[in-house]
Amino acid sequence: MNFIDMHCDTASALLYQNLNLKESNLKVDINKLKKGNALAQFFAFFIELEHTEDPFLEFKKQYDNFMKEIEINNKEIEVVRSFQELTKCNKEGKIGAFLTIEEGEVLDGKIERVKEVYDLGVRLITLTWNYPNKLGYPNCGFQYKNEGLTPKGKEIVEYMEELGIIPDCSHLSDGGFYDLVDICKKPFVASHSNSRYVTNHPRNLTDEMIKKLADKGGVMGLNFCADFLGDLEVSSIDEMIAHIKHIYNVGGINILALGSDFDGIDNEVEIRNTSEMMKLSDRLQKEGFKDNEIEKIFFRNTERVLKEILK
Repeated sequence: MNFIDMHCDTASALLYQNLNLKESNLKVDINKLKKGNALAQFFAFFIELEHTEDPFLEFKKQYDNFMKEIEINNKEIEVVRSFQELTKCNKEGKIGAFLTIEEGEVLDGKIERVKEVYDLGVRLITLTWNYPNKLGYPNCGFQYKNEGLTPKGKEIVEYMEELGIIPDCSHLSDGGFYDLVDICKKPFVASHSNSRYVTNHPRNLTDEMIKKLADKGGVMGLNFCADFLGDLEVSSIDEMIAHIKHIYNVGGINILALGSDFDGIDNEVEIRNTSEMMKLSDRLQKEGFKDNEIEKIFFRNTERVLKEILK
């Protein structure tokens, strides 16, 4: 089964751990992606505000390092900016790499910065991480649960949509989520979030939020983090299935996607790395999911969003 994973932190790890993209001890590398039959991987440039004085410069360090790795391995992987580019890339036997930013403060509240990162190939921005920024507020411990996007955040989201950058509500406050529902004319996504009904964690979406996101045509990527799945130290496929079934029942099959958060989570996972995604597809089949439903979860739902938003 082919797949598209909407979130990993591998690009950041490559720089900070001085590793290479082809093969490493990380959960995601080219060899593992090929073995797992990946069509595309979304690579996040993750910025932790407490550890940097200039988020944009830190993003550029990660970006420049990652692009060097892409060039070294350009016969096997390439940066793609649209569904059309992904299709061409896959036909050439390559894996598509979508570039994303995980921390909206990289934009520094500047409209012109949105165009700058767009021109660098960024096609998805996770608006907040765990700290308030110029765009909005995080759902870290429910501290800012009811706070919405800032006026500048709303302006930037509108411009992102105009350009063709996907707004990502993972990590965003509940108030910010509902602002996206009101603002966005096209789908937005929760790139790596689960069900709050199944596991009561602020990073997960409530049933009402799942319904709203589904009505927008958006998707939510199943996150493999133990805290967001349940109580086990090692994230299990059983827990993943529980979230998938609940989300399916609430929002329908068309909202489900994958967002592993590999190389950004500390716990081990029954799906040990990206080469083992077939463990989940095999289990879904045993649980009675039809082949076309599994394909939707694994890549077709994400492809639909790419077609609708990216330019």
